[in-house]
Amino acid sequence: MIAKRTIPLLIAALVGVLMIATYFIPYTEKWGADAMDMFIVLASAAMVLGAGNLVLLNLSKISGKHEGWGYAFITLAAFFVTLVIGLAKIGAFPTAAAPGNAWSGSVVQDGTPFWWIFMYVITPLTATMFAMLAFYIASAAFRAFRAKNLEATLLLGTAFVVLLGQVYAGVWMTSFLPDLESYVTGFPEATRNLVLAIGLQVEAGVPLSDIVINGVEYASMSADQQAIAAQTSEYIGGWWYQLLNGLRLENLTQVILDVPQKAGNRAIMIGIALGIVSTSLKVILGVDRSYLGSAD
Repeated sequence: MIAKRTIPLLIAALVGVLMIATYFIPYTEKWGADAMDMFIVLASAAMVLGAGNLVLLNLSKISGKHEGWGYAFITLAAFFVTLVIGLAKIGAFPTAAAPGNAWSGSVVQDGTPFWWIFMYVITPLTATMFAMLAFYIASAAFRAFRAKNLEATLLLGTAFVVLLGQVYAGVWMTSFLPDLESYVTGFPEATRNLVLAIGLQVEAGVPLSDIVINGVEYASMSADQQAIAAQTSEYIGGWWYQLLNGLRLENLTQVILDVPQKAGNRAIMIGIALGIVSTSLKVILGVDRSYLGSAD
């Protein structure tokens, strides 16, 4: 009982306290690094156990001719082919330091069989999976975004704006509203670059007196440049331009992502952090013993 319960609990508690201490006590940083090295070793062993479990489960499905046993065969074939190519470094290019030794090269270099598998098998399969996932997301969104009440209506409207703001159709629908590009085109071609540079700074919140063009400050500009800068600053900084430009769907989408979405995301992250802290304390204090293989 001591070897199966007490000692693992003490190890988990000591390592947990040590990892916390490394953030506050510089003397313990080396101990924390050693603990992380041990974690890497354990993770490697866990990967070996996971691979063995994958092989056993799929062999069992194939031998019993269970439903989907053909997919299990494909899984094992792909697993062993990739494993052999990766471990044996088949087709790897030798390095300049050891041109006669193919093992000296990297298995992930461009043109190697392992690279070919990743680029032309795994990458297309991943893209296909996420492409199919988009249809499931659209179906789920259609069921979820039903204007049953005020909250659902707000969610539906926000999602509609954000989706339109990500595609050309949304940009085209509000293209009649003023923006910096359309304002710049109203100037002679010789001064457009100057107006664009000034407009970008004004949009970034730079005051007129602090505008710098090609290393020249506003006070040192020519009279014509100062006039253009003042005109551009008055136009771009005007409240009506800010209002109408903000109603362009691409800009409205960015505001939604930067303000309410980011605020909600931070609240979620804070909740996740508190959950991690509480779970970690339960493990360190021995309240949660599920990692020992039982619920006691």
